[in-house]
Amino acid sequence: MMNSIHLDTLGGISGDMFAAAFLDQKPQLMIGIREAVGKLKLGEGILIETKPHSDGILNGTRFVVQDATSESPFHTPWKVIRDRIQSAGLEQGICENALGIFSLLAEAEAEVHGIERDEVIFHEVGAVDSMIDVLAAAVILDAHPSFEWFLGSLPLGRGEVQTAHGKLPLPAPAVVELLKGFDFHDDGETGERVTPTGAAIIGFLAETRGLSQKPEKGKKTLLATGLGFGSRKLKTKSNLLRVLLFGTSETVPEEDQVSVLRFDVDDQTPEDLAEALEHLRNSDGVLDVVQWPVYGKKGRIAFSVQILVRTEASESVIEKIFVETTTLGVRYREESRKILERSEVEVEGSRVKLAQRPSGVTAKMEMDDLKEVQGNENRTELRNKIEKIALKGGEENQGQ
Repeated sequence: MMNSIHLDTLGGISGDMFAAAFLDQKPQLMIGIREAVGKLKLGEGILIETKPHSDGILNGTRFVVQDATSESPFHTPWKVIRDRIQSAGLEQGICENALGIFSLLAEAEAEVHGIERDEVIFHEVGAVDSMIDVLAAAVILDAHPSFEWFLGSLPLGRGEVQTAHGKLPLPAPAVVELLKGFDFHDDGETGERVTPTGAAIIGFLAETRGLSQKPEKGKKTLLATGLGFGSRKLKTKSNLLRVLLFGTSETVPEEDQVSVLRFDVDDQTPEDLAEALEHLRNSDGVLDVVQWPVYGKKGRIAFSVQILVRTEASESVIEKIFVETTTLGVRYREESRKILERSEVEVEGSRVKLAQRPSGVTAKMEMDDLKEVQGNENRTELRNKIEKIALKGGEENQGQ
């Protein structure tokens, strides 16, 4: 089970690098990101996608936002961004994360320029791509609510950066304000290494999730990693943010109590019994329904039925058995069972069941969704592709 995340800022950190690193490991997070961006109604002509990227040394992912509607820089007041996020109808956790990140940015800008927070006007950070970067980070953080977060030393960067206020020294003043107290190092590379959006994400994690730069204690197992590339090319190293996801590889099945209901039917037609069992299968508290043919008295073929049901629902299900079938009696008992942790994710519109087995995560695409595939696409290849994507992010249900 996953329980901690380490951010390795080899090339630095920006909003798009943060999104890319997690999407490299969990591509299904893009579903929630696109849904959240759609609710913000930033305009038509916005394309959000991930692209495989290699710098000739390492392979990872880039998070790319294209805005065909804008040709000039944005100058967006903090109050406008705040009101837009609050009225977008976002899920509560995503809304709180996005507001929290932007609020820290506004506080830093207000401090740097000596103005009130509500007077802040975002320039580069007010652009559509930066707003989407923040929203993507908000979705990612909402998907990891119970994790411990760790961070290595941050690269300092050298030189100047061109902004709407002219050229500013690096790290940018807002970054300096946001990351007071954090450890930095100079690796000799020039240019911006930590952007204001990246700094605000770090600051928000420190404020709300206890992000620490202290070494992680205790034994942990590395379960997954993701590499998110930035747009620049560095001279001596890869310009990427690496996400390392740690936890324990040990899978411990949960234990609970269920009721097992058994009965036999020898005087109900197969068609009628099939309909009755479908009704029972859809009853509250029913976990599973199975049947098999048996030989009853006088050599007659009958059907034996077993229903697995949550204990608190057994009485109501027994009552429904007497209504739906012709049986005159139901045998029942309580049993203990061990069950593997499981979850369901959606990949490209298809549901996939994930199970945490001792040997690792397994995935199975919902057969009903596979039946609905139209055209000449090979169903076996499609299933393998969908399940492979789901497996790559198979630990997402952990810690939620």
